[in-house]
Amino acid sequence: MDTIAGLAGTVVTSDALHTQREHAVYLLGRRAHYIAIVKGNQKKLRRQLKSLPWKDIPLQGGTRDTGHGRAEIRRIKVATVNNLRFPGAQQAVQIKRHRTDRKTGKTTITTVYAVTSLMSEQATPAQLGQLIRDHWKIGALRLNGVKNIAAGLRRNARDTHRPLALLGLS
Repeated sequence: MDTIAGLAGTVVTSDALHTQREHAVYLLGRRAHYIAIVKGNQKKLRRQLKSLPWKDIPLQGGTRDTGHGRAEIRRIKVATVNNLRFPGAQQAVQIKRHRTDRKTGKTTITTVYAVTSLMSEQATPAQLGQLIRDHWKIGALRLNGVKNIAAGLRRNARDTHRPLALLGLS
């Protein structure tokens, strides 16, 4: 893996594809932090996150949004952890998304789990929620003239240097 200069003190968010122990170790070794979404590719970690006593943890924040023909409510809970099967994990995050299609009225509820190396003193639940939400923003592609976001994402996925260049990190 190439060395990426200037990561110290930054927070790198990743989707499930990059929720890999090696990636966490790499970032921690460069004094960076991570927030990683946990899905099926990390079955044991996901099982561990799901088994935390979320019902006993109070709601710590939420947002309401509308756009793309739907209304969305996001509720966040965060727990300090010390025994997760992931390098440097300090906190576990649970986000419940309630999405309502504004045309059909159909509501879907999705639970998303994440882990982060940030301690509770370094990031509040609201800040973690915002960082996770910002991960999905497509502004960098638009700012660089990409008209077709899906094609832009595919192009960047084929070469690990392109996303870094897009963000001015190479």
